[in-house]
Amino acid sequence: MTSKLLLCDCEGTQSIDADRISSACELSCSKVHTALCTRELGVVAEMLQTDDQVVIACGQETVVFSDLADDLGVDQPGCVDLRDRAGWSEQGQNAAPKMAALAAEAMLPQPITSAVDVISEGTCCIIGSGEIAYDLAEQLSDSLAVTVLVTDEVQPLSRAFDVIRAKVRNLSGALGGFTWHLDQVQQLEPGGRGDFAWSASRDRATSRCDIVVDLTGGTALVAAPDKREGYLRADPRDAVAVARLAFDAVQLVGTFEKPLYVRLDEALCAHSRAGQTGCSNCLDICPTGAITSATDHVAIDPMICAGCGECSALCPSTAITYEDPPVSAILSRMHMLARTFRRAGGTAPRLLVHDAHGAQMIRMVARFGRGLPADVIPLELHVVSGFGHAEMLAGLAHGFARVDVLLGPKVERDALDRELDLAQAIAGQGALSLIDEVDPDAFADLLYAQEVPLPLTDPVLPLGNRRQITRLAAQALNAKTEAPLALPDGAPYGAVVVNTDTCTLCLSCVSLCPSGALIDNPDKPQLNFQQDACLQCGICRTICPEHAIDLVPQLDLSDKALSQQVLNEEEPFECIECGAAFGVRSTVERIMDKLSGTHPMFATSDQARLIQMCDDCRVNAQFHSTDNPFQSSPRPRVVTTDDYFSKRKDH
Repeated sequence: MTSKLLLCDCEGTQSIDADRISSACELSCSKVHTALCTRELGVVAEMLQTDDQVVIACGQETVVFSDLADDLGVDQPGCVDLRDRAGWSEQGQNAAPKMAALAAEAMLPQPITSAVDVISEGTCCIIGSGEIAYDLAEQLSDSLAVTVLVTDEVQPLSRAFDVIRAKVRNLSGALGGFTWHLDQVQQLEPGGRGDFAWSASRDRATSRCDIVVDLTGGTALVAAPDKREGYLRADPRDAVAVARLAFDAVQLVGTFEKPLYVRLDEALCAHSRAGQTGCSNCLDICPTGAITSATDHVAIDPMICAGCGECSALCPSTAITYEDPPVSAILSRMHMLARTFRRAGGTAPRLLVHDAHGAQMIRMVARFGRGLPADVIPLELHVVSGFGHAEMLAGLAHGFARVDVLLGPKVERDALDRELDLAQAIAGQGALSLIDEVDPDAFADLLYAQEVPLPLTDPVLPLGNRRQITRLAAQALNAKTEAPLALPDGAPYGAVVVNTDTCTLCLSCVSLCPSGALIDNPDKPQLNFQQDACLQCGICRTICPEHAIDLVPQLDLSDKALSQQVLNEEEPFECIECGAAFGVRSTVERIMDKLSGTHPMFATSDQARLIQMCDDCRVNAQFHSTDNPFQSSPRPRVVTTDDYFSKRKDH
């Protein structure tokens, strides 16, 4: 199936070079139309009924084209915005390379994010004072199964909903699966005259519901309440906000698709080993509390996860990977944008990463302001908070002169700040930045005033997981650098330094290293290290009984980092009986100095010799010693028939 790009100059308000776009994208372009969404809609209808894959160069009227496809009973067309992102600009006459890049990117197939069905049957719990909660419950009782958890002494006049009183211990879960843990629970007893009575108080109660409406006006019952699906909250003093909750709650009944934003490979997780805590980046950064400790690894609740992606950006081992979209899809888009821009004659492109809020900023500045510069190529993502150092470096490696991330008012930026520091330590300060600007005009002025450094002369195509992408991109950006790059504290790359004067080669660090960066030698007492595999999780430093290990955050781009280096080694001690090597000479000698002649078990010279024997010889020597610890009582004589006869008196 061939692809056809329908071009439109939107009533002559932009300049489009169809031939240049066609040659750079290697796809068929129509002539430049003027009003595809109105007067020339018949052209779109004719093209939709062909066998071609139709992509319309209009991002504003997607609903019009979608409705047309439904009326015709054909597949939905693709739409790409070339106007707001390129054509409507002070530099619109020079925007052909960017238009070609955006059109080529629109042709890329996008992966489908896995999802799970969430079923909400409409059980709703409203918590708050009776004066406000009862009125809202009355409105919702016809559509939802409502229970009011009242926080004061006000009693209801209606029995259209259930009422309880309780002290909330905690609330967990999300849409379709909230769980209340309650103490001092009292249920309303409807019988009798006058005020309703309350049942006896009970503790440690559990209740479940699909939707929670919080009208307490205090601290939210869950972390990051704005990101918790099914949790609705408003100031009880705001009547309009409370009324809006009634509309929102009714919409949360049915079956919904919940994207599985992240994937966890427990085998790669470096959270803990043998009770020793290592990496806790994801636990510390998750705004919703979806990540919890599960012994040696973490666990992620996909129902609570809001998909910010910060955990995947900070995960040193790539145990957590973001899937909406995966990093490979983002790299593919960046590669297509940079390559097509250069093929269309452009030089030194800049990449602007943004979300839906950023897209609105771009539309505003295009319609009413200066528009984007001709060399600024926007890349829209669902969220930008997971755009980590690997993606930033990959953008520069693909040939972008700059990579800027546009922040929105609701963007989680804790991980972005850390990732930017790390990326700048690897690539330098001038080519990466976060743009925190909410005024469209000021945002445009900032882009026009930016200094644009020279891009990479020979772009590369970094592939693999985030660690591999970082290494390949860093090698391309630091081709003339031989010394390891110093990185900020907490970086997931670095070296292990061992104090050989105190290290006893007990190898406890080797047994607990989650990535296999620390390796022993089965043939001799030796501690080896492969820097490329080190996560800087700190478990080795924590477990070392001699406190002989230090971590050095750095990125060694030489081939030496890919091979094993000896950190410490000693001569083995040979058994004084059989000559077999069984331990470290310095360790055995140290034990001899401390125990020989002083400890009761090794008071004599013969007993002290046991320390210098291997396991087999030690057991053999102890078995044949006079005070054999394995010796039991003498074996009793076997009883025979004669013994019984000798005791009888009748024979």
